Amino acid sequence: MMNQEQAMKFKKLFEDQKSALLYSYKFMNEDFNLSSDEMSDEIDLSSAELEQNMKMRLRNREALFLKKIDEALEKIQAGTFGVCDCCDQNIEQSRLEVRPTANLCLSCKEEEEMRETRSADGRKSKSIGIRASLRIA
Repeated sequence: MMNQEQAMKFKKLFEDQKSALLYSYKFMNEDFNLSSDEMSDEIDLSSAELEQNMKMRLRNREALFLKKIDEALEKIQAGTFGVCDCCDQNIEQSRLEVRPTANLCLSCKEEEEMRETRSADGRKSKSIGIRASLRIA
């Protein structure tokens, strides 16, 4: 089980990351509309639309990351942060250092990836999570 000092270190990391994401959202929202200058010809419009699509993809990724941060903060609050969602064993500290939002130990993650490569399940969206994808199937 993770000690209190380690949990507080991760809590601070997650809170800092969450603040940075929310701060960047404020600026991204302001920069999301196309101006009339950007629609003057087809090339400008195409370029502006491409840029807008990239911003949208980035925003979606950040929203998923924000969801993972919130889930990790909830686990810290509940005292279950650092415990594998699948086997209930402790997630290796080195894994958490590299990927703080990890919710599976290395063994379970490798097993999940092997299942994904062997089945059509690997083509499902990862944004809905494993539990939701099991209900869909």
